[in-house]
Amino acid sequence: MKTGCGASIASELAGGPVRIVGGASGMGIWPMSGGLRQTHGQDARATAFTLLEVLFALAIFAGLAVVLGATYVNALNAYEVVSRRNAYDADLRFIRAAVLTEPDRDKVEEGGDLDLGENKRAHWHADIASTDTVDLFSVVWTCEITDPARREPYHRTQTFLLLRPTWSDPVERTKLLDQAKQRILELQGAAP
Repeated sequence: MKTGCGASIASELAGGPVRIVGGASGMGIWPMSGGLRQTHGQDARATAFTLLEVLFALAIFAGLAVVLGATYVNALNAYEVVSRRNAYDADLRFIRAAVLTEPDRDKVEEGGDLDLGENKRAHWHADIASTDTVDLFSVVWTCEITDPARREPYHRTQTFLLLRPTWSDPVERTKLLDQAKQRILELQGAAP
């Protein structure tokens, strides 16, 4: 007898019915015993997805797509808000610089309007209060920017101290200077 492939086939055939299967790796012989006779129907059902499994996977995918889409839209909205706020901060710095360079206290307290371009307008005013220090003032500055791109105006209030000799009242300034001299003399122990 031959001991090659033919002998193997002959011994398999002697054992009972066989099925010859061809594939990419070559030919093979499978015995048709023990429930492998109807392999076509059973194997196809065992390895395929059911309609319920496919729908469940699609539902998971759709849920993840909605969550990722919402996250992306929120990120874009946040980026727009930050960029718009940076633009408003630049406008506020410009307006505040105009206020800080004004030598007349009455004009600063009166406030004013300013055209910022791109149909944006700013209205500002300031409340100025004297402090116990000579030529030092507490300024509460309020600015409102109206922008056609926003429904409501952008409000900003800032409080800062400003050293401004031109805003001082000469009588009040003299009085504060005398009080400061008196305190210095008391600290030195030379007060009358």
